[in-house]
Amino acid sequence: MLNIQRIFLSLFPVLSFIFLTAFNPPIFAQSTPETLLLKNYRPHSIYKIPRTHIARARYPVIDIHSHPYAKTREEVAQWVKIMDEVGIQKTIILTMAVGAKFDSIYAEYAGRYPGRFEVWCGFDYSGYDKPGFGPAAVAELERCVKVGATGVGELGDKGKGLFYCPTKAWGMHLDDPRMDPLLEKCAELNLPVSIHVADPIWMYQPMDSTNDGLMNALEWRLDNQKDIVSHAGMIDILERAVKRHPNTTFIACHFANLSYDLTKLGKLLDKYPNLYADIAARYAETAPIPRFVAKFYKKYQNRLLYGTDMGFDKRMYQITFRILESSDEHFYEIDQFGYHWALNGFGLPDKILKKIYQKNALKILKR
Repeated sequence: MLNIQRIFLSLFPVLSFIFLTAFNPPIFAQSTPETLLLKNYRPHSIYKIPRTHIARARYPVIDIHSHPYAKTREEVAQWVKIMDEVGIQKTIILTMAVGAKFDSIYAEYAGRYPGRFEVWCGFDYSGYDKPGFGPAAVAELERCVKVGATGVGELGDKGKGLFYCPTKAWGMHLDDPRMDPLLEKCAELNLPVSIHVADPIWMYQPMDSTNDGLMNALEWRLDNQKDIVSHAGMIDILERAVKRHPNTTFIACHFANLSYDLTKLGKLLDKYPNLYADIAARYAETAPIPRFVAKFYKKYQNRLLYGTDMGFDKRMYQITFRILESSDEHFYEIDQFGYHWALNGFGLPDKILKKIYQKNALKILKR
């Protein structure tokens, strides 16, 4: 018996190692730098500096960019409750839908909570590659407006064509002449158009050690797509469409995916008064350079719109408020945003916050 005990004790370290490896592989892998994967990197800031928790936005907020995330009436009711708690006055639901699907979403959101939600429709691209495309799509747009649509979006094109709506219009971009009747009808009906062009620049770059946004870029990579329009080409497409339709209000989602070169976005805003940009889902892409971005907000404070595009979790809203309102430095939100970067607050003044949160949106929504 004594020998058995000695054998067991001698093997205990080995048995412990096997047990830990078998039942706790993520913990073991993440604590070993030689095998640590970039996607599992979760640094903690070491700096003992002020940390701000903002439970509620400083001023009432209109979220110009969200989607029908809540799938049941109970979830929609919970969403409204969270909006009340964090200070979201109204949420714009970008359905990307037409027909019965749009009608159903409208009924569950704006139909049940008028004043708390606006619901925007998509475009019907059916038959876009056949002669005669246009009149039916315009008719469906007009029908959606009669139901209650107050805008169009989110349209989407990352380089292969418009594809966010039910029918994928591969090869047709926003500046295509086939889009003219729809965009002109939007001008006539005072419908703003929310458009997602391209994606962050690192999605188009090689997936290697030099890619600054690799943690997120690999998931959404576009560098391996054949016959895709380049990032610069997509911005050119946006500009041509905005220029050709001066009476149509365009909202370029996510800083037009120019968060890496806001100066270029600024030039577009300078040239085209019918162009706005929402800041949705690009907080992590801009928070690493807070001084430059704060100056950009100051210069273009009349053309930027608050948006989220990240669900309806209370903590998500509060993180966006922290970045916009506080002057906090060097904090991480990796699970929320998917990057390894440390973030910083912009410390925007009240005058700018009021415009970003609400006033700029009201100019568009009230028309």
